[in-house]
Amino acid sequence: MKAAALKAGSPETATPTTTSPAAVERSVSAALERWEPEVVGLSHAIHADPELSGQEFRAAKRVSRLLRSAGFSFDGPQPLLPASFSARFGAGELVVALCVEYDALPTIGHACGHNVNAACAVGAALALASVADGLGITVKVLGTPAEETSGGKVDLIGEGFFEDVSLAMMAHAGAEDVIGGSSLAMGMWDVLYEGRPAHAAAAPSEGVNALDALVIAQTAIALARQQLPPASVVSLIVTEGGSAVNVIPERARASVEMRSPSLKNLRTIEERVRRCLEAGALASGSALKVTPTGNAYAELRQDRYLSEAYREAMSARGRAVAFNEDPVASTDMGNVSQLVPSIHPLLGYDVGGAAHHTAEFAAHGSSASADRAVLDGAFGLALAACAAAKDPRQRERLLNVRR
Repeated sequence: MKAAALKAGSPETATPTTTSPAAVERSVSAALERWEPEVVGLSHAIHADPELSGQEFRAAKRVSRLLRSAGFSFDGPQPLLPASFSARFGAGELVVALCVEYDALPTIGHACGHNVNAACAVGAALALASVADGLGITVKVLGTPAEETSGGKVDLIGEGFFEDVSLAMMAHAGAEDVIGGSSLAMGMWDVLYEGRPAHAAAAPSEGVNALDALVIAQTAIALARQQLPPASVVSLIVTEGGSAVNVIPERARASVEMRSPSLKNLRTIEERVRRCLEAGALASGSALKVTPTGNAYAELRQDRYLSEAYREAMSARGRAVAFNEDPVASTDMGNVSQLVPSIHPLLGYDVGGAAHHTAEFAAHGSSASADRAVLDGAFGLALAACAAAKDPRQRERLLNVRR
């Protein structure tokens, strides 16, 4: 029974031993080999059964079932988000968090490869459990839903599930192996204008055109872009703009997404965009309501030591990992990285040249190349955590994060 092979540690065995790096690597490799069918099967099952943000109930159950079979216990209380969970193995002072994200995108499924992300994190957790007692670590696995929308990791931060964490890690599906990259801070708003309806031909002057307000706001935002901080992005789509061409629109709604290299610059952008939205309301006479959708995402900070340890471990698997600090997209892992040392490498596999968030990218998520990436990434994450746990200076640094 695999559950018997990994027995939870006790306080008496929670301090590091003199286990050699070679022995640790052998244990991690053996654990991954032992659990390979289950880890790869988990990736395929999540890929074949995509669930939208915040509704990843079946994925969370699949992950939880596998962790329980490996001897992980589940914390009490559990997170409030229904598709999240908190599980752990071992009793060491150094707490290593593995973040498991598993949400898909509407109509195109796992077009960002979150099935790969999930299985890789779980594989790393199972591998670390095999050495937890000898290294004096606790392996903490957090199910973190809704990365594509509201940011489940931010909610878990607010609930205190990262308070005991010394370092956090996960890997993200990609077309190539990259470490060190940042991400863009991001905020999202729902924008609603409310005016007054009227017959567009018989009595247009009696109406207040909410769609006009939105057009003015869009124009103002377009003109403001040249004065925004460098590398900033503002995206807007109209989600409601009237019901009939011969009726002055009484309601207009839009979704706005703002990104910038830092939270500080994001606040500058938000102030500027809000003024543009207010200009539309003022010019048209409409009422304006701005509602944040989900949590604001902070920029990602990847820990240099853990990054280099990951690169070295991946080289043992025959993978050359590039170091690139350029920001890529946005992630709620950025918020985690503002609290504790973290890594979030891109984990490459053959995607046939397809870009993220496309059906073509999703089609490659259960390929042999993706399966190999899951196992290699799990090895890299586990060995990076092991290196930090065994290095006295790094161990002390990481323990001081939460003291």
